[in-house]
Parts: sequence; structure tokens; C-alpha cells
Amino acid sequence: MGLFERKNYKIFFRSKGEAVLWLTGGGLMISLIMIAFLILLVLKNGLGNYIPLPITMMELKNGELLMGEVTKSELYTLDKAKFDQLDDKDKLRINENGMKEKRYLLRIGNFELTNEHFKWVSEYEIKNRSYPKDAVIIERLEWGRFYGIPKEFRIDGKAVSTDLNGIISNYKKYHDYVVKLWEEKVSIEKKEIGKLNHYIEKERLKLKKASMDLSKAKATKNELKIKEAQAIYEMSKAEFDAFDKSVKKNYERLIDKIDDLKKEYERYSIHFLTVDGKEKDVKLFEMIRSYYANQLTFSEKVGVYFSRWVEFLTGEPREANSEGGVFPAIFGTVVMTLIMSMFVVPFGVIAAIYMKEYAKSGKLISILRIAINNLAGVPSIVYGVFGLGFFAYTLGASIDKLFYSAKLPNPTFGTGGILWSSLTLALLTLPVVIVATEEAINAVPNSLREGSYACGATKWQTIRYIVLPRAMPGIMTGFILAMSRGAGEVAPLMLVGAVKLAPEMPVDSIFPFVHLERSFMHLGFHIYDLGFQSQNSDAAIPMVYTTTLLLITIVVVLNVVAIYIRNRLRKKFIGSIF
Repeated sequence: MGLFERKNYKIFFRSKGEAVLWLTGGGLMISLIMIAFLILLVLKNGLGNYIPLPITMMELKNGELLMGEVTKSELYTLDKAKFDQLDDKDKLRINENGMKEKRYLLRIGNFELTNEHFKWVSEYEIKNRSYPKDAVIIERLEWGRFYGIPKEFRIDGKAVSTDLNGIISNYKKYHDYVVKLWEEKVSIEKKEIGKLNHYIEKERLKLKKASMDLSKAKATKNELKIKEAQAIYEMSKAEFDAFDKSVKKNYERLIDKIDDLKKEYERYSIHFLTVDGKEKDVKLFEMIRSYYANQLTFSEKVGVYFSRWVEFLTGEPREANSEGGVFPAIFGTVVMTLIMSMFVVPFGVIAAIYMKEYAKSGKLISILRIAINNLAGVPSIVYGVFGLGFFAYTLGASIDKLFYSAKLPNPTFGTGGILWSSLTLALLTLPVVIVATEEAINAVPNSLREGSYACGATKWQTIRYIVLPRAMPGIMTGFILAMSRGAGEVAPLMLVGAVKLAPEMPVDSIFPFVHLERSFMHLGFHIYDLGFQSQNSDAAIPMVYTTTLLLITIVVVLNVVAIYIRNRLRKKFIGSIF
């Protein structure tokens, strides 16, 4: 029997590579299973993050009352010292479970009152649990979520309604009105006052530049230059003073308007009672979303779920990025990727055309190809160090000295920004575009080139009208792959422009509208910040999965678009060959 097994064993490894076939197929299957597991994990946690949960009230055996949402449960091994302190009923239950006890992660909120967002509660600690119907969840602008029972609706600090129906009707009556007032106030602060500050800074720098020119003229001791510089300075000073007076009037008018809006929307509030007997007034304008979690119908749960997704995709982050939306990060990622593409695609295609169509084969081209392939394997953080050192500290500092000397020592281009981030990632993805373009050009049959030359076309005409159109599917694939990689890179961006929170986006309504020197938010960096730098890790983990799901979706969409464009171009040009 042993000889028979040995014989089969030898045949298996000697016959036409079946062993290698099974080995490679098994490796592929393991890889696919791992990828599928990762995607399922992200989908489960990402899509399930915004499902509204019921409010649970727990009465502990020590008399403490807790109320909140059970976000997670798990089994853990109970240590013997704690086990010995339990009563016989709990000991029997835990023994039957193999010394495993269940515990719950309860989101208790009310951070300004409890100094905690979450709390672990073990099963043996719970005396009783219930689901109060009049308990409310409030998602706020600050301090995270609030859990309580509404007692009064107040206007100017006076109760106008104390019954539940009255509180609900007044909330529906005034909430939209109050939110519009608050949004108007925020709009004035960001847009109108922001523009005034921009113009004030512009005029101040103009005056400072005139003062610097006057100092330089005095250093030359040339009377004519001094008089010209003095005249320019005096004119700039008069213009600045006149501008400053007019701006102060507008500024005071806007501040008065803001004060009036604040006085109006701060009048409305709801007085709550927490589960531990504390009282709290919550202003109506602070409430982003509020609902009776234990009274929601299925359609109302769906409405809460999708309203949270809308806020996530269109809103700004809050609570140290652990809540709210990621629109600035989406916007920054898309803008950076587009700017990167504007640089990497033309240079990558031109380099590939030269190397394939014009350069003579030799040692120099071979060395160049080896260098390009090696660049594809350089760690991305190295590109970040290069981008910071060359683009920001060298090229950017030179630009500041030439064009923004009045702002020094505060750098404009001499620090991280979206332009330097885009150029750094363009260098990172350049080998991908070059290699893909070369392979696409190489795949074009030589017979098409020869036919073009036979008809009298020049080399450039042949490349432009024959080679490039038929190589376009491969070029587009390389372009989208470069975009996909650029959209997911994080390490270089940590050094050359991506920040935790960008108060100003790189595109706005202020001339020149696109501000390439500004820092920006990025989805990849946002995930890193949430996962490793958040003060509230329990609240940040669900946002990590949700943001990861969004980034994966963007990359998948880019690849689907690449495949669609490639197939369309392939059908068009292959069908034209006969």
C-alpha cells in the first residue's frame, strides 16, 4: 500500500505541472477569499454604521442608571478575583459558558455632563434593562450625542409647553426657522466676512510692499528713486486708509447682523432630564437631528438612515472628525487627483512616445527603462520627503521670494499645499503611465505604420493619426490606474499638504477661485487620522469603515470607467481594421 501511495505521489509531481497548477490556483483562491472577506467586513461595518439603534436604559446592581445605544457586544474571559465576588446565580451562568462573560459597549453620550462617550457594561452588573418610549436621541453640533427625556419647550428661558405633544409640535414649528438663522450666520462669517478679511489682507500687503520698496530705494541713496518710491507709498497709504474706513463700516454692519441672528436663534431651547437626574437645556440650533428612537416606524428608520448618509456625503466634519460629513475630504481628493492627472498624463505619454518611437535602442534607453521600473518600487514616503524638500522648501520658497515677499516670513508656496501634493503624486504615478503607454504603443501592428508611411505621411502624422488612437485604450487604462493609486496614497500627503481639518477649501468664490497654495483634506489621510489619532476611538471606528467604503467605491468607479472607455475605444479601432 505504501509503494502504491509513493508511486501516485511521484506521478502527481511529474505529470505536466499539475502540482504547480493546483498550487497557483490555490494561491489565487486564497487571495480572492481574503479580498472578499475584507470587502464584506467593510460593507458590513460601513453600511451598518448609520442604522438607528434603540435607546436602552440599564439599571445596575450598584444603583447606577445608564441610558444610551448598545453599539457592540462581545464575550470576554472573567478573571478569578472578579468571579469570586459574584453571587451563585451569576457564577453558575458563567461556569456554563466556560468562564466567558458577555459585555456591552453602551454609547451614553452627554459628554459635557459625564466626561464619557462610551461605557462597557458586563452582564453580571445589570439588574434590569428597559426601553423608555419617551427617551430622545439628539445629534448635536458640539459635544456629541445627547440622551434624555424632554420636559419643557422654552422660549427666552420660559416654558411654553410641558407636555410631550406640545414639545414635539413646537420643535417642528421652530426648528427649521432656527436652523436657517444659524446657517445665515455661518454664511456671513465664512463668505462675506471672509471676503472682507481677504481684501484687507490684500491691501495691507500692497502697503507693506510699497514700504519695502521705499526702504530699498533709500538704501540706494538715489534721490529720484526715493521720490518715486515715496510717492507710491503715500498713495498706497491713502488708498489703504480710505479702504480701511469703508471696510470697517461694512464689518460693523455684518457683526451687528450676526449678533441679531444669534440673539434670535438662541431664544429657543428644550429642557431635558437625563437618566441620572441631571437637567440640561439644549438649544434648538444645536440639534442636527433628534428622534424618539424607541418609537420609530420602519419608514422613519429608513429616513434617519438616509439622512445620515446625505449628511456624511455633503456635510463638514465635527467632533474631531468622528461625526458629521466628509465633503471637504471628497472635494480635496477629487481636485488633487484632477490636478495630478493634468501633470502626469501629458508628460508620461510624451516620454513613452519618445522612448518608443524616436529614441534609438541602446544602453542609455535601457538604463532609462530600468530606472523607470525601479521608480515604481520606491516607497511612497520617499516621494513625500522629496516633494517637501524640493517643491515646498526649494521651489516654493523661491516663488515666495519673487512674488510674495511682502508676506514673508509667513510662507505662501513655501509650505505644503495642494499643488505640491499633486506634483509629488504625479512623480509617484509617472512610471505607471509611461509603462502602460509604451506597452499600448508596442501593441499597435507595424503594418499600420508602414501603410501610413507608404501613403506619404510623416512620422508625427503617423503617430498622431494612426498609433495614438489605436493605443488609446491602453493609455486610458494606465491613466485611470494612476488616478486610482493617487487617490489612495496617504504617506506623501502627510508631508506635503493634507491636514486634519482645512478651514478653507482649495476652490472658492474669491479670485483667482483656485488656490493651489492651500492645504486640503484627503479621504486617505482622513481614514488614518480617524484610526490612529482620534481621541474618541470607539466613536471613530465606525467612521473609519464608512470612509473606507467611500474611498473603495471611488476607486471601483474609476476602474469601471476605465474598462468602459477601453472597451469602447477597442471596438471602435479594431472594427476599423480590415
